[in-house]
Amino acid sequence: MDTTTEVTIVGAGPYGLSIAAHLRHMNVNFRIIGSPMHTWRTHMPKGMHLKSAGLSATLFDPEHSFTLKQYCRENDIPYEDEGLPISLELFTQYGMEFQRRFAPNLEETKLQSLRKQGDMFELVLDNGSKFLSRKVILAVGIDYFRYLPKPLDGLDQSHYSHSAEHHELEKFRGKEVVVIGSGSSAIDMAVLLHEIKARPILVARRQALNFGQKEGRVRTRLSRLVAPMSGLGPGWKNLFCAAMPGLFRYLPANFRIKVVKEFLGPSGGWFIKPRMKDIPILLGYKLLSATSAQGKAELQFIDVKGEQHSIQVDHVIAATGYKAQVNTISFLNPEIELAIQLVGKTPRLSANFESSVPGLYFAGPSTANTFGPVMRFALGAGFASRTISRHLQRVLRQHPAGGQDMPVPQSIATSQYQR
Repeated sequence: MDTTTEVTIVGAGPYGLSIAAHLRHMNVNFRIIGSPMHTWRTHMPKGMHLKSAGLSATLFDPEHSFTLKQYCRENDIPYEDEGLPISLELFTQYGMEFQRRFAPNLEETKLQSLRKQGDMFELVLDNGSKFLSRKVILAVGIDYFRYLPKPLDGLDQSHYSHSAEHHELEKFRGKEVVVIGSGSSAIDMAVLLHEIKARPILVARRQALNFGQKEGRVRTRLSRLVAPMSGLGPGWKNLFCAAMPGLFRYLPANFRIKVVKEFLGPSGGWFIKPRMKDIPILLGYKLLSATSAQGKAELQFIDVKGEQHSIQVDHVIAATGYKAQVNTISFLNPEIELAIQLVGKTPRLSANFESSVPGLYFAGPSTANTFGPVMRFALGAGFASRTISRHLQRVLRQHPAGGQDMPVPQSIATSQYQR
């Protein structure tokens, strides 16, 4: 083994970096592995804007000294808490600067394997090096959870892709492209393809596209009472989900899963709608099958009237989102995967984000079924980083390195995840 460490963070997006900032402030011995803001830098199309308002598009250091607002102020960049879209480039640049300030020890490498080694974890990196860690936090983000509709399996691999595979769109110039989906990824993709002179068609099962509403800085007292503002938008439900993820965990599991699945729903940003006027849109179309023939992708759809339609295009982009599930995290040893108790297909977690495998923590979208839909957004990194770091500081102080951790009785190890 190369070395041993107290805590290892796997992932360097908003969650991993925010947790690192908190642990560093507490002088906890940790390593952080990953590529900073990787999904944002390489798996989202150039030119897009975040659907989240400025007040929600931030990372979290323990003293709240370096928000997106502060970064914009330092660099003379226009910023508003609400009403001014945040570009992908701005959010990425801010995240990279956050990493340089608060996680300078980041190791830009990839985890290949994670398995138990006694009461510790063995981590193997892509360069073959190994080390042991007492605690591991998986803040891997959404890239492990891409969802592709099953009918697309009938296509040659060159004829379809997930929207996360495209940061550069220039290769589609002049090409006919079907974009499948009704959320912001699909809408943004169709608009950006159109603007680089591709020929997109947006196709969705839903019978209507939804767009968020622009929220101005000035609201009446009545509107603030009826629909108070939160980091997830206006409304009491949004406020509860944003402000009280710890309480959300105590709701019945089936209800939590339902809320997370239905929360907010697919929609585009309010600012994108005017740019869609010249894009063909087919709504209420369900994909039945897909085949490759004569260098084209041929898709069969059925509409709400039961009529079938065939479309031939050069390429299909599935902007069909992500479905968090433990079994798609490829570096997990099967023994660990089987030991993780689940809520739906995601880990059942304690109030401190610890899974049923003692010492293994999760953060980010995979925790939404426990702590609520706020964990699908960067905003959730605030609660997660505070909770996990305080817990680890307390645990590591009670059982310092070189000491012997007390074994956890199985009845206790199980009961804390069922409360």
